[in-house]
Amino acid sequence: MDGQKQSYYINIQSNEIFRGPHEGEWNFKIEATESQVNALERLFEHNDETDWESYFRSHIPYLEYHHQPQNREYDQRIQLIYTMLFYLGDEKTRAHIRKMGILNEDSVNTQHKSF
Repeated sequence: MDGQKQSYYINIQSNEIFRGPHEGEWNFKIEATESQVNALERLFEHNDETDWESYFRSHIPYLEYHHQPQNREYDQRIQLIYTMLFYLGDEKTRAHIRKMGILNEDSVNTQHKSF
């Protein structure tokens, strides 16, 4: 059963994954297996944790953004999330992500092999 793909609807701002289009507001539609959705949920959870760590560190005035490892982790994870959404997404999702211009074609092709 895990190998069968189903439609899921993703709200990237709230890190929510819905099974139906009317369950909530969503930005992207994907076709994914249960294990792929679980991986996406874990990425969302890790980004929430990293976001909180970054928030607390932001109150230290002498630390610059690019020197905080939490920010690098968050940025890398966001790239991975969008790569997953690109490859699992429908044509509208892929077109939207292409238009955003946030994915490097070389890194997308390398990361796609792990999906």
